[in-house]
Amino acid sequence: MKRFYFLITLFLPLLAAAQDDMALLNKTDTAKEYVSATFKGTQIINFQSVEIPGKHVLEFMIQHRFGDINGGVNSFFGLDNGASIRFGLGYSINDRLEVGIGRTSFEKLVDGSLKYKLLRQGLHGGMPVSVTLFGAAYCTTQSDPNAAANGYNMYHYFGDRMAYSFQPIIARKFSDNFSLQLSPTYIHYNLVQNITDKNNALVMGFAGRYKFSKRMAVTAEYGLRYMSYTASKDYHNSLGIGWEIETGGHVFQMFLTNSNGIADSQYLTHTTSTWRNGGIRLGFNISRAFNF
Repeated sequence: MKRFYFLITLFLPLLAAAQDDMALLNKTDTAKEYVSATFKGTQIINFQSVEIPGKHVLEFMIQHRFGDINGGVNSFFGLDNGASIRFGLGYSINDRLEVGIGRTSFEKLVDGSLKYKLLRQGLHGGMPVSVTLFGAAYCTTQSDPNAAANGYNMYHYFGDRMAYSFQPIIARKFSDNFSLQLSPTYIHYNLVQNITDKNNALVMGFAGRYKFSKRMAVTAEYGLRYMSYTASKDYHNSLGIGWEIETGGHVFQMFLTNSNGIADSQYLTHTTSTWRNGGIRLGFNISRAFNF
């Protein structure tokens, strides 16, 4: 646990001065007082960003992951198979609270979430960082794939299908071009895969964004699994590198990641591919904002 607190202590001093920037999904009545567009969208790659849509904005999100590129020509480098996709809706009740729902094809997962901007970075001094709280519940609707072989259903109770995540997202916009984010994440599983696995996992998320033109930026994120929740050697830390472009009401993000899962309860703790062995997959996020 000491290493976890050390990482927080190491990262937080990096969070310090900022400039204003106009942005989609972050329209507030206090734009002159608070920094805006720390990140361009509500997602970075897999990670949630510190951003929340503006008041009465409905955001429609499509998230897609292809297969691993190490499948070679036979799978057209992952484009032919192994895809997972999520459709999500998020509605901002005001410019600080968002309610979201979504459906992911991988593990047939249904999710519901709340996202609240607790603190906002000041434009001219004041609060040095923005802090957003994010919590989600996940329910798998798939059948037990081993039920026939084992003679019983692993999902004996409805609660066995549930998992939960919570994260305080801490971000700092250093300039018009550069932002960093830290997101320590707690995940709880009602049902674990192996009898020796623990029900709780802790992951430290790091992310950054560098804007190199008015509408384009590069992003990166890394999820460091800290708590030893399983003895399995099959799981790895999630790493993604991306490129994003904002065009009017759309934010388009294309990236490479070693994670197939899209929900926090999937990619942060159960990523089975690594960059070292070519377990990289192409993915993209597309979001569209509607004002009401």
